[in-house]
Amino acid sequence: MTAATQTVRDIALEQPASIRVFEQFGIDYCCGGRKPLAEACAARNLEIETVLAALEATANGPARIAETEDWARASLEELSGHIVATHHAYIRRELPRLALLAEKVVRRHGDTQDELPLIQTRLVQLDDELTHHLAKEEMILFPHIVKLERASVDGGARPHGCFATVANPIAMMTAEHDAAGSLMAEIGQLSHQFTTPVGACPTYHAFYDGLKEFEHDLRRHIHLENNILFPRAIALEQEAGAPAEAVTGS
Repeated sequence: MTAATQTVRDIALEQPASIRVFEQFGIDYCCGGRKPLAEACAARNLEIETVLAALEATANGPARIAETEDWARASLEELSGHIVATHHAYIRRELPRLALLAEKVVRRHGDTQDELPLIQTRLVQLDDELTHHLAKEEMILFPHIVKLERASVDGGARPHGCFATVANPIAMMTAEHDAAGSLMAEIGQLSHQFTTPVGACPTYHAFYDGLKEFEHDLRRHIHLENNILFPRAIALEQEAGAPAEAVTGS
């Protein structure tokens, strides 16, 4: 299978450094990562040869460890801890800052730039959805995944959860990822892919730059969960067999 026929998701998993290339060309490697690379390029009117050349250059060139760390090889406890400490913390820190910038930009330019109030509304929706989403992951799903992994390492029985199978909350979290990704994509479209108008003030630039950075971080965040953490957690549960209460009859 050539890179052109591989899915974007699989390339991102096999070559973590490729994420920088996908971000450069605006190719979705998380929620929309199940498309073959050629199809993803066609959807964005990109020359497949240009993207392939960039992928090859990235694979053969030097890359910073922080950008290319292979989380597929980390323990699930390490990975979930990284997600919380890095991406969840970033969301909680950045969304309030973006909300303040949105308020300032809408107050100053909202009467002449019709898209700005719409972007502000979508940002509020995104904040609301992600706030509840992060809490569910940190309080319920991630601790259960860590217990699954520890049981696997120790040879213990599958831990009891408040759900029949870990695949159920994972399906819910994945659907919420899709919803967040759709909101972010709409913000991107409304902002002309975060392109400020001629003569925009520094606050306007800061707002759009912040939104663009937020989109990049959200994609990496969802990639780690959808493509690495969640499939491995489901596989672990399947290997563990019946939950402890089913084995003991309690």
